[in-house]
Amino acid sequence: MKIIATILLAAFSTICFAQKKEKDSISPINLNEIIVIGKKTPVSQKQPKSLATVEEYLQQSSKVNMVRRGGYALEPIINSMATERTVITIDGMRIFGACTDKMDPVTSYVEISNLSEANIASGQQGSCHGPTIGGGIDLKRTNLTQRELGWNGNLRTGYETNNQHKIMGTSIGYNNSSFYINTDFMYRDAENYKAGNDEEINFSQFTKYNLSATAGYYLNKKSLIEGSIIYDKATDVGYPALPMDVSLAKATITSLRYSYTPASEYFTNWETKVYFNTITHRMDDTKRPSVPIHMDMPGWSDTYGYYSKLKGKFKNHHFMANLNSFYNKSIAEMTMYPNNPKENAMFMYTWPDVRTLYNGLYLEDAIQISSNTDIKLSANIGMHSNKVADEFGLQSLQIFYPDMDASKNRILKSLSGNYLVHHDKLEYGFGLAYGERAPSVSEGYGYYLYNSNDFYDYIGNPNLRNEKSFEANLSFGFKTEKFTSRLTSSFFHIQDYIVGKIDANIQPMTIGASGVKVYNALNYASIFNTDLNLEYKIAENWNFKTMFVYSYGKDDDNNNLPFISPLRYSGSIQYKKENFNLGFGASGNLAQTKFASVYGENKTPDYVIFNFNSGYTFPWNDNKLNIQAGIENILDKYYTTFSDWNKIPRQGRNFFINVSYVLF
Repeated sequence: MKIIATILLAAFSTICFAQKKEKDSISPINLNEIIVIGKKTPVSQKQPKSLATVEEYLQQSSKVNMVRRGGYALEPIINSMATERTVITIDGMRIFGACTDKMDPVTSYVEISNLSEANIASGQQGSCHGPTIGGGIDLKRTNLTQRELGWNGNLRTGYETNNQHKIMGTSIGYNNSSFYINTDFMYRDAENYKAGNDEEINFSQFTKYNLSATAGYYLNKKSLIEGSIIYDKATDVGYPALPMDVSLAKATITSLRYSYTPASEYFTNWETKVYFNTITHRMDDTKRPSVPIHMDMPGWSDTYGYYSKLKGKFKNHHFMANLNSFYNKSIAEMTMYPNNPKENAMFMYTWPDVRTLYNGLYLEDAIQISSNTDIKLSANIGMHSNKVADEFGLQSLQIFYPDMDASKNRILKSLSGNYLVHHDKLEYGFGLAYGERAPSVSEGYGYYLYNSNDFYDYIGNPNLRNEKSFEANLSFGFKTEKFTSRLTSSFFHIQDYIVGKIDANIQPMTIGASGVKVYNALNYASIFNTDLNLEYKIAENWNFKTMFVYSYGKDDDNNNLPFISPLRYSGSIQYKKENFNLGFGASGNLAQTKFASVYGENKTPDYVIFNFNSGYTFPWNDNKLNIQAGIENILDKYYTTFSDWNKIPRQGRNFFINVSYVLF
């Protein structure tokens, strides 16, 4: 009865921040989900909460969940798989966090004001920019070439009551027939948030600045060159689920792009980009009231890369080739300071200056077999090389692996095919795929990385084999003038599945740790995901949406895998007429009864929260002033979810207001 009641609640349920691109039918070529953030129309005019974070937008996708360690920098998981098994890029650029505890995912270094949309791809559909198992997210920058000529700019501000979250931002740009330029700034500052029942969650504050600039010049009518930079800096970031906080998380992301539209009947576009990004991340525990031993844990990640992408068409073929490469340098240190000042500090590399070089080629062909049948084929092959550049770090790992070499080379392969049929209002399709990935820096070369979720130190394993995924997927869609439905499912059989296994022969380094786990490979693991999205136009100005997502994961010993969502659901009913909008909804999970006890998880109860939003756009001096306001978690529910690290509770009742003014 409880399940039935929950499902009925979804029929009246949650605010949907994301708008998906809709066509007369589901695209036979582009199988990815697109979350629109802000394009030609200002974001404030398209979303109930215009100044939401990037993570809040992404969570509206049925393919994406978030691992939460605090109120900042949530880690995206795609198809129930964490960042080791996915690829997250910004405009095709590879970026790697500098934190061994994954406190700085790629999404934390951008702002909604930098972006126009998020392209979310499932499984091997996301391998365009590198090897993946679970899929990929490409965060697209705003396309400034589409803006009208002349000046453009806006002011943004917002406030949220729960954590006194203050938001301020502005952007200004200029376009003419020969060049364009745009600058953007966003500032966020938040105190500790409060869970339901007015419980303050200590060490959940953060401060963040984001500045971006882009300039382009038209070389002629068919080609342009564009330079771009993003500077992002977060300070005083608390992580209540972890034993340490962050004093600094800083990124500089730069790129230079050349785009050419050839006068050819076979080639439609050629784009080449070179890029560089550098990240600095400093963990410390100086603000914690009592710690067994004081530690500093800084990390650095530098990435140099390029891609050259060629698109074209020949008869019934639409093809693409992407030649891409990156070189990454990852270093992380830990210094422990004993309470006795006469004792020497202890130093070690947790990432021993690991250099990663990747060179890959991705090929794709979308073939129109008939007027209602399409096939999409893709293949990817790459050379992947790791090298431990620091001699002290190499010797530390050789304690456990005496025969270990400083470098290791791999070949990574993927292949996928999808078949789609569309008949008037009905569309369906299925696909098969195979993909491989290399172990991450932590999995291959990490040295005493403490996991506060299961209380074990982790040690990498340079001898791990490539992880290999066999994937099957299917989709079904039906659309009429008023009703749209889409069902998608994916199944992954992953061989040599990488997890940490207890090694009783190694003593832990962290005070209070339960022991040591060494990364090893299971024979296999299986993951299944399915989601159902429904949308119904109730009346001229009324719209109803709902979403159900179910996931299932088992290892080769029939144990539940960690971070597998129970049935989750959301839905909303919204009213829009001219400049006015109104929405009411709810979202929730069923109880997490299939938790991964072997991997340190425990049961999570069910929950449902309710939300309300309203907004209006006022004409003002030939410009527009947009105001959005609302209430999240109206009933002040105290709850936690399966993906909340150490079961930290989420925000309680929150009133928000977002204001945007278009200057010109």
